[in-house]
Amino acid sequence: MAGFTGSCFVCFKMKVSRIAWLLCKRTEVRRHTVCRTFISGSTTRLQQLSSARGSICRLESMELPSVGAKSVLVKLLAAPINPSDINMIQGSYAILPDLPAVGGNEGVGQILEVGSQVKALRPGDWVIPRDAGLGTWRTAAVLAENDVISLPNDIPLFSAATLGVNPCTAFRMLSDFEELKPGDTVIQNAANSGVGQAVIQIAAARGIQTINVVRDRPDLTQLIDRLKAMGASHVIKEETLRRHEMKELFKTCPRPKLALNGVGGKSATELLRHLQVGGSMVTYGGMAKQPVTVPVSALIFKNVKVKGFWVTQWKRTHSQDEGALRGMLDELCSLIRQGKLTAPACSEVGLQDFRKALDTAMQPFTSAKQVLVL
Repeated sequence: MAGFTGSCFVCFKMKVSRIAWLLCKRTEVRRHTVCRTFISGSTTRLQQLSSARGSICRLESMELPSVGAKSVLVKLLAAPINPSDINMIQGSYAILPDLPAVGGNEGVGQILEVGSQVKALRPGDWVIPRDAGLGTWRTAAVLAENDVISLPNDIPLFSAATLGVNPCTAFRMLSDFEELKPGDTVIQNAANSGVGQAVIQIAAARGIQTINVVRDRPDLTQLIDRLKAMGASHVIKEETLRRHEMKELFKTCPRPKLALNGVGGKSATELLRHLQVGGSMVTYGGMAKQPVTVPVSALIFKNVKVKGFWVTQWKRTHSQDEGALRGMLDELCSLIRQGKLTAPACSEVGLQDFRKALDTAMQPFTSAKQVLVL
């Protein structure tokens, strides 16, 4: 294994609620040792990631433990920067690991070595985390066999790296809340997000129409064309939800059975207004950082159902049901092989540019997901 390199993104909490980040860069790994170098970073940039003052970035080196009987040595290949990763760093996510901790909840790695009692995995297998909080912003890790689940290695690298969160969220929301049939309609905001793009593609593969709401922006025409090329039935601006055009739209498709809300605030309220009687709105995110307001009339006269979904909780609830997660991943990988589900646009970022990647991930109207190639 000489020549293998490793990295990790670590955070730890200091006095006065200060958060420091440690991002490990590529270095040589021999047997079970990973070396990383500390580099000071810009306090100003990290203040954009956290309200805590005095944050710093640096690179670290650490030694890997030996591979135990039920553990595996994983070389991380690629790991995206998701909004939930940033929220965890900021201390505003539902999962806040003990500190210091390695950042990153998603990614794909390759098995290099397995313990003597490991049965389901072998060297060369691609794996992704089963649960959030594993810490994927590093180049190598010794993990318990049950911490990861295998993927086929004949799908694109970025599809594998971004499979465990957004496509799984989209899959479950389209499967678990309403009995959707070909010809039915789903409406969603945040349609250009990772979840939104997965919803469009999975729904199209099932013959389900989608009404996709996006914010106005300079490149709106190009965005509409791109989403329609993925399979979006309709793409509209937020403002259109409150206009007469919606009545004309519903002459061409039925009112939605299901609304998917990743924004909150007024956008969520407008989605509710367009649901058919007895429909469901599922909230999976809150990018507007505003509460969801439900009109009384929607509850009384339309009997709408308002629910929430968190894919991490779903995975934990089904942690003893191997077939549930395996079956979902197999179906998603089948769609990928058929060309019916592609990864969102990704920017490949080397570890030396991690600060730029974090800054970019925080910007509005970001067109590409930042992926650390490890």
